[in-house]
Amino acid sequence: MAVDDDERSAAQPPRPRILLDCDPGHDDAIAIITAASYSELVGITTVAGNAPLDRTTRNALVVRDLLGVTAPVHSGAGRPLLGPHGRGAVHAEAVHGASGLDGADLPDPTTPLDGTDAVGFIIDTVRATDDVWLVPVGPLTNIALALRAAPDIAERVAGISLMGGGTFGNRTPTGEFNIWADPEAAAIVFDYGGPLVMAGLDVTHRFQATPDRIAAIASLPGTLAAVLADLLAFFSRSYLARHDPGSLLGAAIHDPLAVLAVTHPHLFERTARHVAIETRGEHTRGMTVIDHRAVTARHAPNCDVLTSVDDEAAFELVVEAIGRSSH
Repeated sequence: MAVDDDERSAAQPPRPRILLDCDPGHDDAIAIITAASYSELVGITTVAGNAPLDRTTRNALVVRDLLGVTAPVHSGAGRPLLGPHGRGAVHAEAVHGASGLDGADLPDPTTPLDGTDAVGFIIDTVRATDDVWLVPVGPLTNIALALRAAPDIAERVAGISLMGGGTFGNRTPTGEFNIWADPEAAAIVFDYGGPLVMAGLDVTHRFQATPDRIAAIASLPGTLAAVLADLLAFFSRSYLARHDPGSLLGAAIHDPLAVLAVTHPHLFERTARHVAIETRGEHTRGMTVIDHRAVTARHAPNCDVLTSVDDEAAFELVVEAIGRSSH
């Protein structure tokens, strides 16, 4: 018996709803493309991180235009929670370049910013829409501000899937950049009480922009694929220049894994752990303290820590998403 389109659509599970909070960023651009392809992308919010807020916001608008999607973009926090009383905003120009997306000739945005109150947009969207996953792949300032201003959203979200943390750091020996950039915000998010998934460096360093993978993107037709191949080539060069020879084959494409953990959870192995954020240590500020103890007196788990990824299958999904959107 033939199956018509309506029956086929009814047989497929609905796409998860994602609100992506990001600081584009080369790997953030891949995360936006992945979310647009495999989820119902209800919005994009921006935060200062890889570059200052005006640049990360511009980059989000550029990627949205290249994709031709209509998800609203709202800009958010330009500094960490402690602002001028703490360390202030610190960026990642050495990895992503001054623009946050160095390496390709990007067009100017052609669509306007939808708003400048990302926190209000997050709160309103979660209250008005069921089963939204918040997927932050930059510093967690916007998410923390939303949880603090509207505690009720903690029980309304489907969960939070974030990129950050790990058993080692990249900005410091113990601090991964997104957590280290605003540890007070991270502490709020990790204590929010609902489903929480952490894509830390232990798993994201297994997902690299190798020369063969960049070539696979470059071989796709269309403007988007050509732009992304150039961006990832720049990203890998700057990434490898900052690491010991032979330690990596290409830049770690961190951020799309937080998206794929929601849209394709079968690609990952995970373990439930209690994770706390160090906010005061002289050498460990921004550390994700993961409780690996086997003692029965350990803290109850508050986080699913991703431990492994089928990186070949994950990259095939990224290439498929790019090919689908490249014209």
